[in-house]
Amino acid sequence: MSPELIGAVYILSAILFVYGLKLLSSPATAVRGNQLSSLGMLVAVVVTLGSREIIDFRWIAVAAVLGTIVGAVAAQRVAMTGMPEMVALFNGSGGIASLLVGWAALDMGGATDAELPQTTFTIVTILISILIGGVTFSGSIIAWGKLSETMPSRAISLPGQQFISLLLLVAMIGCGAMMVAQPETWNSTLIYVVIVLSLILGVMAVIPIGGADMPVVISLLNSYSGLAACAAGLAINNTILIVAGSLVGAAGIILTNIMCKAMNRSLSHVLFSGFTAAKTATKVEGEVKPIVPDDAYLILEAASSVVMVPGYGMAVAQAQHVVRELGELLEENGAEVSYAIHPVAGRMPGHMNVLLAEANVPYDQLVEMDDINRRIENVDVAIVIGANDVVNPAAREDENSPIYGMPIINVDQARTVFVLKRSMASGFSGVENPLFFKQNTRMLFGDAKQSLSSVIAAFKS
Repeated sequence: MSPELIGAVYILSAILFVYGLKLLSSPATAVRGNQLSSLGMLVAVVVTLGSREIIDFRWIAVAAVLGTIVGAVAAQRVAMTGMPEMVALFNGSGGIASLLVGWAALDMGGATDAELPQTTFTIVTILISILIGGVTFSGSIIAWGKLSETMPSRAISLPGQQFISLLLLVAMIGCGAMMVAQPETWNSTLIYVVIVLSLILGVMAVIPIGGADMPVVISLLNSYSGLAACAAGLAINNTILIVAGSLVGAAGIILTNIMCKAMNRSLSHVLFSGFTAAKTATKVEGEVKPIVPDDAYLILEAASSVVMVPGYGMAVAQAQHVVRELGELLEENGAEVSYAIHPVAGRMPGHMNVLLAEANVPYDQLVEMDDINRRIENVDVAIVIGANDVVNPAAREDENSPIYGMPIINVDQARTVFVLKRSMASGFSGVENPLFFKQNTRMLFGDAKQSLSSVIAAFKS
């Protein structure tokens, strides 16, 4: 294939990436955007393989078939509750792929250590792709473990953790400097050391981050995977890999910044693992006021405005469809219904938006946190469905709380609050919630789907 034709196809792929990314901004067009972006990547991969004069495609075909099978089966079988974990694994896959590409770039054409033709720029980009790729891979595995609760979700601080991370980074920079200064004399041991150190640094970067901050970590690791791909593209001089990696990296950084603002975190704290703080929340005491579905129906039947506030518990109970059905019944009864979405509700960015879109909840009924807080005092009933940390008044009231300062949805200011939970257990951050003991709060214990189904049955009867 001529370089002109390859360049033209790469431009077409880049256009599909950008346009697909634009379509992802709306639930109505998100599926089409994902399809266009996937088509762009498929075209780019086929053209790249066709332009490299590959003699034997057998291993490439085997890998493509296996990857397709694994991806299709995983996507079909994963539950919505497991989507954050899958996203973490996707990020890790992108990271390890960039690491391997950078590693392979050191030995293109079967060159020996003494015959390496790389320039200083190439070696630097290879090191960056290996460094960021390794951090992304091991960090994503830790994030997956915390999200799936395979390991403790709480922040795990090691003695001298930040100092150790700094030493790891200095050691990697030292190895890189040796490779750049004497590209003809260094041996393979240095690159192995860089790979191992980058993997350890990824673990050290994510392990001290608590579960409540996982949405920020997921978006940050997504950005890292893009930056690693961009560096790998520079290392092997592949234009479309540079473009795709830059898009993912930039989008991830923007999303990370949005998540940081939503949680009142500093981006610099995220980058340097400054999430944790040695604080212990004030002990919450009081008496809860349970309620049964029939009583909840009587209150809702008289309500003129209702706000649904979904959280991870809704995903666990798969209650999004009954939430929509209850919303429709309330509207038929004359109530104004809206859905208040906190930016970090769930365990990944946009988790609740995806669930409600799956249930065909009208997009114009979704309200952002700032908008609903301006009028929450006039809401008759706020229904909290499996949310915890994002409605915890301790973020406003308790300076000793680890989540103090995090913007929340102020449901406690509504006239009546229903909290749907299985038990009095704390949220993913492990912080107790004083909302449960407020005078205007009623606890509807049990599976959220079953509880709402009972309320719906009362409406229909």
